[in-house]
Amino acid sequence: MTTRQGSLSINSENIFPIIKKWLYSDRDIFYREMVSNGCDAITKLKKLDMMGEYTLPDNYEPKVEIRVNPNDKTIKVIDNGLGMTADELDEYINQIAFSGAADFLEKYKDKANDDQIIGHFGLGFYSAFMVADEVHIDTLSWQKDAAPVHWSCDGGTEFEMCDGDRDTVGTTITLFLNEDCLEFCNEYRAREVLDKYCSFMPIPIYLVNETAEPQYETILPEEKTEKDVVVETIVEEAKMEERENEDGEKEYVEVSPRTEKLKIEKRPVPINDTEPLWTKQPGDCTEEEYKTFYREVFRDYREPLFWIHLNMDYPFNLKGILYFPKINTEYDSIEGVIKLYNNQVFIADNIKEVIPEFLMLLKGVIDCPDLPLNVSRSALQNDGFVQKISEYITKKVADKLIGMCKTEKEDYEKYWDDISPFIKYGCLRDEKFCDRMNDYILFKDINDKYLTLPELLAAEEEAESEDDEEAAVNAEDAAPDESADEGGLEEEDEYKDTRETVYYVTDVNQQGQYIRMFKEAGMDAVILDHSIDTSFITQLEQRNQHYKFMRIDADMTGALKEEVPEEDLKDALDALTETFRKALGKEDLNVQVEKLKDTSVASVITLSEEGRRMQDMMKMYSMNGMDPSMFGGDETLILNVSNPLVNYILEHGDGEHVPMFCKQLYDLAMLANQPLAPEAMTEFVNRSNEIMMILAEE
Repeated sequence: MTTRQGSLSINSENIFPIIKKWLYSDRDIFYREMVSNGCDAITKLKKLDMMGEYTLPDNYEPKVEIRVNPNDKTIKVIDNGLGMTADELDEYINQIAFSGAADFLEKYKDKANDDQIIGHFGLGFYSAFMVADEVHIDTLSWQKDAAPVHWSCDGGTEFEMCDGDRDTVGTTITLFLNEDCLEFCNEYRAREVLDKYCSFMPIPIYLVNETAEPQYETILPEEKTEKDVVVETIVEEAKMEERENEDGEKEYVEVSPRTEKLKIEKRPVPINDTEPLWTKQPGDCTEEEYKTFYREVFRDYREPLFWIHLNMDYPFNLKGILYFPKINTEYDSIEGVIKLYNNQVFIADNIKEVIPEFLMLLKGVIDCPDLPLNVSRSALQNDGFVQKISEYITKKVADKLIGMCKTEKEDYEKYWDDISPFIKYGCLRDEKFCDRMNDYILFKDINDKYLTLPELLAAEEEAESEDDEEAAVNAEDAAPDESADEGGLEEEDEYKDTRETVYYVTDVNQQGQYIRMFKEAGMDAVILDHSIDTSFITQLEQRNQHYKFMRIDADMTGALKEEVPEEDLKDALDALTETFRKALGKEDLNVQVEKLKDTSVASVITLSEEGRRMQDMMKMYSMNGMDPSMFGGDETLILNVSNPLVNYILEHGDGEHVPMFCKQLYDLAMLANQPLAPEAMTEFVNRSNEIMMILAEE
């Protein structure tokens, strides 16, 4: 072949205006591109063999070898794939962005359906110039009578191509690194990058440090293979010992036989797993394999709760495994990792276009060869197809959770506390997911039982039915007097809130008094103590108009109090309101008097659900510590006239200690609702000591 020179041809129809050093966002990605090209070349050669156009040698073992040499400042990427002719170098290298993979697939599209060819843009090779001042290619094509070719380029638009000296089919790419990128010919740095990008590529990959001292291992002769290079034969002679025989005579006895071992050059071990777990059928994978894969890939030695194995061939090719990790922290600090692959080649972590945002809290791998990647493979092109993949993944997660709730309820309950942040966040971010999961969201109640919304509402309906029957009996007695104003009642009922109420608790310890009253009244409430729950229940209410959530201390429900005509409590209300407002210095304090069934409860603070949610929202925006009175007088002090202390205050309104008792009852009620401010807490402690001194003196 005659040496010739020329200029690289830019195919403007197939390339964006990208210069070599700005082709990729991360320079270390050149390793992925070089190795991917080698894997492609091997895949193509195997397909040619499969189609009868080429015959692989009997001892053929596909492999990509990376040889680093820090002394020479070089990296060699060697493959035993199909190689290239001079004409193919012209097409695939000298014409930038002419994709060899695309050309190969077009040529054999009717013969090779199950392709795992990675390259699509024809630009990966040029990533070498991000780290190298000069690049050489030595290649020999699989085609009969092909001649080896040598190609070189110093990073400009000029190249040189001439006869080469490679004597085996395949390609060697040599990178002469620039001074800024010498780290990449360090064995440990190279291993780190290859582990990141190439851990699961479909062809065995080997890393060799050309400057390292040779390493050896010892094997038995019968363990030797044709590839082993024997350095020496190690012979251990038989060991003899002098012992007495049965006749008392001394003789030499063999205690260990003569052995012969071979010292060989250490056998190379691939750095990658060519058949990762997600490429297998779910039925062929064991529980231990799933756990081992999780530990190795995510370096998390806590066992995952459970996992979802994705395996779809139509209408797109998608495989993967999603793990629900065990978490012990608040929602805000959860961080997951979803690794995206394309034909077992790592693309990126957590690409939001294809992975629903709420699933990024999980850990897992997704492999989808059909993804429309952009030129650097680090982001996705804007394509409606991507949205379909995202929706499919979301649906599979919902199906898995629903299936568990239906058939593995015990396990589902066991996992719920850990997985609920994922599900709730998913409901907030994805309406379709929320609709699917609506009836399979669990709520832990104050009796430590897990109930779904339908189960909760069924219990509420049963309780309401009993109350309605009792109310109907009372209404019949009063019916004659109300018939005259029938129209007015209908108008009033039109605006009555008929939604069923689901009571909830945000702090089991803080709201312990309310919980005790609920239990004694045979009522139930659910525990919603997560930071995401305020937003979550608002979402549920918007999508389910027939019920509402109300915190256990938002109102004094009728089941906790005795039915007493308002006029019977009017005098007590007027007197106690005046006394407490004066003692507390709160002229706008809302006071309500009730006859509670639990006589041990003296006072209770209620804050309307709307006001409290507003408080929670403001706390989320660092506006906590605000006075509840700012929320339109939503705070109400409920006094129990069945309690002896309240009756004492009622009877001794002008007594010496009444103001002190009023303040104490108010603070006690507030403590059961929310923590006191520092100054108020100090006053409460001092006042408690003063009350005990009074009792001691009496």
